[in-house]
Amino acid sequence: MAYRNGNYTAFYVKTPFNQNNLGASSTHDFVYYNLLKAWKAKDTTFPFNDSHNKNYNVRDGSDWETTLKPRLRERLRNSKNIILFLSSITKNSTALREEIDYGIHNQVLPIIVIYPDYKEKSDIVTMSGNFKQQIKNLWDKLPVFRDSMNEVPTIHIPIKQELIYNALNDSDFMVNSKSKTGQYFFKI
Repeated sequence: MAYRNGNYTAFYVKTPFNQNNLGASSTHDFVYYNLLKAWKAKDTTFPFNDSHNKNYNVRDGSDWETTLKPRLRERLRNSKNIILFLSSITKNSTALREEIDYGIHNQVLPIIVIYPDYKEKSDIVTMSGNFKQQIKNLWDKLPVFRDSMNEVPTIHIPIKQELIYNALNDSDFMVNSKSKTGQYFFKI
């Protein structure tokens, strides 16, 4: 059995990648993935352990079935949860669909959903604890997530370092110690 200590980060990247020197690094949600890495570099106690650093990198022209998909699955098998960046630019891409479908249905990984377009808890839910329509609309961009998120513990948070820190440290959002399923958010 794999040692599951990584955080698998999933986000939409337009393919094929932009062929400039930055490639995927210049895309909207990749910037937020890099923000997690920067927080970790600045503070080694920040609880982000990047699953994407655990096996071979892939290139733009890599074959989906023989290279990309097997490596994504290997990374997911070594992860304790999925960090999903869900934003205004998210599209239902092959890779993102595979990551979420395999992560939930095969690996039963908890999901930490980060909404980079929103900065406050009150942007996610109402005072009465209902998800705002703008958030539900984002779920529709990724039907496999929308239709399956209640099968695993799923927490919804804005792009706020303290909340991300707390979610990453919460044992209910780690595969080997989770005790509940369904949707959660930090109280307003």
